[in-house]
Amino acid sequence: MSAAPLIRLSDVHKRYETAGAPTEVLRGIDLDIAHGDFTALQGPSGSGKSTLLHILGLLDRPTSGRYELDGRDVSTLDDDTLSGLRNRTFGFVFQSFHLIPYVTALENVLLPGLYGPQSRRELTARARDILERVGLADRAQFRPGQLSGGQQQRVALARALLNEPSCIFADEPTGQLDSTTSREIMELLARINAQGTTVVMVTHDPQTAAFASSAIHLLDGRIKGDA
Repeated sequence: MSAAPLIRLSDVHKRYETAGAPTEVLRGIDLDIAHGDFTALQGPSGSGKSTLLHILGLLDRPTSGRYELDGRDVSTLDDDTLSGLRNRTFGFVFQSFHLIPYVTALENVLLPGLYGPQSRRELTARARDILERVGLADRAQFRPGQLSGGQQQRVALARALLNEPSCIFADEPTGQLDSTTSREIMELLARINAQGTTVVMVTHDPQTAAFASSAIHLLDGRIKGDA
C-alpha cells in the first residue's frame, strides 16, 4: 500500500461573494502533492494560482471540497487548530519578503518560533544556523533596509525554515529580483528540496519554473494538465 501524499485536494471550489453574481475562482481542483515534490503552479493572471496556494497553505479555506494533509481531513478544523497546524507544518516565502523593517535579520527569522515550546536560546541558535545555511551569517544583526533584495529574500527563506516545515510555499519568490539573484534563490530552494522539504511555488517565469520537478497548469480555475 502506497503512502498517503502530503497534500490531497478533492473537488475543491472557491467562490467569493461580490455585489453582483458570485465569482468562482477555483472550479473542482483535484490535486496530489507527494512528500518531497517540487511543484510549480503556473497559469495566466487570474487563473487561480495564488488562491490555490493560499488554500494549500491553510491561509484560506475552500468553499467546498476536501483537503487532506498527510491523510487527515483538515477541511472542517477550527481556526485555532488550523493556525497551529499551519505554523508547525508549513513555511512561507512571498514576492515582497514581508520582513519587519525595524528589527534585525535574526529577529525576523525568530518570529515563527516565538509561540512554540523551544526556549529563546534554542531558537536563537537554530536561527543563526539557518542564516549560515543561506549565506547570511555575517548579516544577522542587519535590518532589512541594510540588505539587498536577494539578501532579504534569503532572510525570508530562513524564517520559513525555522520550524523545520514539511513544505515551503513560495509565491513568486523571484518576482522582485534580477536574473542572477533569482537563480541564486532558486538554487537555494532546490538544495532545500533535495534535503527532503516539499516545495510548492507559484511562478509566471519559465526559467524559475524549470527548477521544479513537476508543473501544474491552471486556466480559469481549473487544472489543464500537469507535466
